[in-house]
Amino acid sequence: MDADDLALEEFSESAGLVPLEEAGEKTAADLATVFDVPVNISAVLGKSHMSVAQLLKLNKGSVLELDRKVGEAIDIFVNNRLIARGEVVVVEDRLGVTMTEIIKGEDGGA
Repeated sequence: MDADDLALEEFSESAGLVPLEEAGEKTAADLATVFDVPVNISAVLGKSHMSVAQLLKLNKGSVLELDRKVGEAIDIFVNNRLIARGEVVVVEDRLGVTMTEIIKGEDGGA
């Protein structure tokens, strides 16, 4: 008899299954198996829409107007999913982002 032939009731704790209600609180250590998985992180300052003709007219020194105001929070995406909002900061002559709001659940969009 293989695992496909067993009913759910026949599995025991020795099979490595723990009921969800007994699993308890999860910690960062529980995620150790995925720590090395690469992800893409994007901090979006704003967006702009233009025609190809307008795009071709851009050159060094051109100013591109974005849909955000100065001081407005920027969006932080992980693998194209909105996960947070933040502010641009300067750290040792480099731009960075500090997260000011974590987006949870369905608010993150896709």
